[in-house]
This record gives sequence, C-alpha cells and structure tokens, in this order.
Amino acid sequence: MTGSGLRSGELADAAGVNVQTLRYYERRGLLVSPRRSPGGHRLYPSDTVTLLRVIKTAQRLGFTLNEVADLLAAGRRRHRRTDNGLQARATEKLAEVERKMADLTVIRDTLRAAISAGCDDLVACAGSACCPLPFTELAERNDHADHC
Repeated sequence: MTGSGLRSGELADAAGVNVQTLRYYERRGLLVSPRRSPGGHRLYPSDTVTLLRVIKTAQRLGFTLNEVADLLAAGRRRHRRTDNGLQARATEKLAEVERKMADLTVIRDTLRAAISAGCDDLVACAGSACCPLPFTELAERNDHADHC
C-alpha cells in the first residue's frame, strides 16, 4: 500500500477479487472512480476493501448487483427509508429464497420418486399412468387413476 491509497492490484488482493472486478464495479457505479497518482495509477481509499467485502457478501446472500447498488445507495442517504433499507430488502430476499427452496423441495422429491419408480425413458414415462413425473397429461390421468 502506498501512503496515499491502495493501487488496483493491492486492493484486489486485499479484498479477494480480481482487478477486472474492480473495473466492472466502477462501471456499474458500485465503486466510485478513484483518484489517480501522478503516474496515472488508480488509488483507492483503504475502506474500499470493506466495501468490496460487503458487495461480495451481499452477492453470496443472493442479492443481484442492481440490488446491491440500491442497498448501498439507501445506506448513503441521510434520511434512510425503511422500505429501501437492508431490513426490507433482506425480508424480501428471504421470502424469495424460501419460495425457491419450496420449489427445489418439489423437484427433489419428484426426482427421488422417478428414481424409485425406475423411470429410465422420458417418452415411455410420459405414456405411463404410474410415472411420478409431472407431465400435463399425466396429471389429468392420475386424478382419475386409483393407483399403480
């Protein structure tokens, strides 16, 4: 680190990202364009390491970069509105994650049922009333079938 800031490579190493990520985040407005050294090197404030870690953590939690940008902007405003802050956004994201988990549970259970039923050919399964896969015609037939 130089006395006046972190160069791109130093910042990238400290934050665990690559230099191209820094440039991308600058273009997206997540990072403010840094000042330049007399030699033309980008010099980032040391607190940019924390900001990058915040961005990467938010991404790991499922937030898109647009959502991260909104969260960062909401945090910078003096008059924080709770409808745009982390609490509201985290609540929305949690509901989204729970919906995805429910969908994945259905997919998992259906795949387990297909394995247990010995399904080995999608076309053959589509024609069988005993196939657990959710073919549209099958769902209508299974409503009328007693059991396999």
